Amino acid sequence: MSRTVAALILREMSTRYGRSPGGYVWAVIEPLGSIFLMSLGFSLLVRSPPIGNSFILFFATGFVPFVFYQTISNAIARAFRFSGALLSYPVVTWVDAIVARLLLNSLTQILVSYLIMGVILFMQSDPITLDFRPIVEAMALSLFFGLAIGTLNCALMGLIQVWDQVWSIISRPLFLASGVIFLYESLPAIAQNILWYNPLMHILGIMRMGFYPGYDADYVSVPYVIGVSLVLLFLGVMLLGRYHRQILAS
Repeated sequence: MSRTVAALILREMSTRYGRSPGGYVWAVIEPLGSIFLMSLGFSLLVRSPPIGNSFILFFATGFVPFVFYQTISNAIARAFRFSGALLSYPVVTWVDAIVARLLLNSLTQILVSYLIMGVILFMQSDPITLDFRPIVEAMALSLFFGLAIGTLNCALMGLIQVWDQVWSIISRPLFLASGVIFLYESLPAIAQNILWYNPLMHILGIMRMGFYPGYDADYVSVPYVIGVSLVLLFLGVMLLGRYHRQILAS
């Protein structure tokens, strides 16, 4: 299995990054540029961040785990489309395709996240005390939730022809509904009661506790995030285990 996964990773790297200017480096530069441009745009609308003195740091602490989740889930959801031709060989299984995409995109996003936060922290004039436990916990939960959503969507996209378009519409408000540009505590009670059920809201709250020592996101529930992720992952694995041949044949 390890050789098969390694071969799939090398194939994806050459296919995705080998043909673009800058190659693999572009995978790092693109999100780095995006976060600075988006931070600049939002900072023109919002003069001061809900917490701390730097809007770009506040934005990055929400943007980085959100994009981590989004990249992992999108990559895994399209694993069959990317490696469909190779899955016809008995030596390559659907698990190999998902694991290969998970490893490559996780390592890429970890590198990207480290560079983004490193550059932003270097730019800060005031010293910042970091708590690495919630930071690592938030990134791990982003990865796990992305794996769960991606695995389930991989099955649903293969079984339901229009699911890709449906999911694109459903997930579009997530950027605003996950707390990337605001704090959960700043919302009215009715919005809090609804958005509490969004696991990403919990993940972003944990992430910000690592960068803001005085911030205590008491609404956060790690067991809830893990529980939702386990249920979704179980459903995705069950569907793929039963219908992967039907999906590949369609």
